Amino acid sequence: MKQIAFSVIAATLILSGCKTSTSYIDASDAKTHITTGLSYADFKTAAHAMSDDIIKSPLLVHPQAAQGGRFILHISNITNDTMQRVDTDQLIKSIRVRMLNSGKFLVTTAFNGEDTMTKDVRQLKDSTMVKQASVKKAGTVLAPDYSLSGKIMQRNATLDNGDTRIEYYFQLSLTNLENGLAYWEGEEVIGKVSGADTVSW
Repeated sequence: MKQIAFSVIAATLILSGCKTSTSYIDASDAKTHITTGLSYADFKTAAHAMSDDIIKSPLLVHPQAAQGGRFILHISNITNDTMQRVDTDQLIKSIRVRMLNSGKFLVTTAFNGEDTMTKDVRQLKDSTMVKQASVKKAGTVLAPDYSLSGKIMQRNATLDNGDTRIEYYFQLSLTNLENGLAYWEGEEVIGKVSGADTVSW
């Protein structure tokens, strides 16, 4: 009987010892939780570096900055040219938050179908349900001054020892929509090395 009881206790201890508990991590810590793919920390690192470079550019100081003037930014296409199913909106959101918080830029969401309400609310001008004085008027939406576009690329290379070097390139261009000229261009590279049998998708 004692032997059976001991076996049950031992089995319980073994099973409980194998149980994995859930815990919080710092998602922005790139060194503690490294993956071969792109992580939240990678997006944050690239977005902050490139946003800060745009913010400090002398070409992007609004002529009425002292009076609170801010340029209006439109996020155009940022394409994914990696081996992963990357949601580029993650990069876009980090850039937008950083640039809005800088106080130098406003971001328009009225174009490319991002927020359709800007357009839809103006179609209420003939609605008998809505108080017409509250309907937003045509000709009041502000056009953007700049457009941000770019891509994320991935390049893999085999090292002499058989390991794989993985590089992710974040490339962005900021275009002045008045004259079509690129007022800023930047590239941020995230590099990783992993074993030969590791896949990055």
